[in-house]
Amino acid sequence: MTAARSLTTVAELVEAGLVPEARRAGAAAVAARYAVAVTPSLVALIDPADPNDPVARQFVPDAAELVTLPEERADPIGDLAHSPVEGIVHRYPDRVLLKAVHVCPVYCRFCFRREMVGPEGLGTLSALALDAAIAYIAARPAIWEVILTGGDPLVLSPRRLQAILERLAAIPHVKIVRFHSRVPVVDPARVDTALIAALKASGKTTYVALHANHPREFTAEARAAIARIVDAGLVMVSQTVLLKGVNDDAAVLADLMRTFVENRVKPYYLHHPDLAPGTAHFRLTLAEGRALVESLRGRVSGLCQPAYILDIPGGHGKVRADSAAVEEADDGCFRLRDFRGETHLYPPRQDET
Repeated sequence: MTAARSLTTVAELVEAGLVPEARRAGAAAVAARYAVAVTPSLVALIDPADPNDPVARQFVPDAAELVTLPEERADPIGDLAHSPVEGIVHRYPDRVLLKAVHVCPVYCRFCFRREMVGPEGLGTLSALALDAAIAYIAARPAIWEVILTGGDPLVLSPRRLQAILERLAAIPHVKIVRFHSRVPVVDPARVDTALIAALKASGKTTYVALHANHPREFTAEARAAIARIVDAGLVMVSQTVLLKGVNDDAAVLADLMRTFVENRVKPYYLHHPDLAPGTAHFRLTLAEGRALVESLRGRVSGLCQPAYILDIPGGHGKVRADSAAVEEADDGCFRLRDFRGETHLYPPRQDET
């Protein structure tokens, strides 16, 4: 069935056949803690008769989310430790995150910012907070790239987006503006002429990083939305999270990467899941992830090879999970070397110990 609007309550999910009555109580307990939203486009993709549907697994709440492991963290990649002013995360010298909004069109069950996003989360930056964030960027000539994320920045109206980009346009040292979004695949109708015009408003080089995790997310409408973005001269790259029960299969992963490339989206990052609370049922081991990525070598074109990335817990930055910077230790942990040359330990999954 196709929903007329997004489903945001467990009662609506039950009525749509996406949550069996027997799982209602568990799903309700999850929804009481974490935001829920499933757009009409996604509802139409889900097969209610398939208990292992890979689209449903990403968006429909599950009681497994109530299980929090000791190593999981409310802020797993250390956003707060690197936030000098509200709305800014400055982890690397030449780029910052600008989190203008903490609302999304959909809420991923594995989200690493799940404690911050949603109607009850950190919300949208106030005018004063946005002024301070823009001033922070303007005062630091080393900042070459601004990445709008959140939340999903493309839930903002074209007018608000254009206003933000016009302010970035006035900062000479900012050369690149990047948007991280799920909108083109989860709410493709939103990608209209006005939105695309807003994305180009800065006069800077604009990139759109599309988050998609399974080939089925590329509906005809999603493909058309992506084409509108690319045809407007905006560059698109991909982001995918490696998820148990969704894309932890070499054939599915290869199909997904080929689908990105066929739609003129360059595979960029394949993320190992972060240690967010209640997400252990999505996480593979690092050894499993490395083997999957290795299986893509020779299976698909070099155009289809993403970088397999692990965000070091605590805010120490990203590391190539299949590189020499990640070494297995005797105790089941992994030693991770960050971009500063410092070493950090990454814990084994609970069922490995």
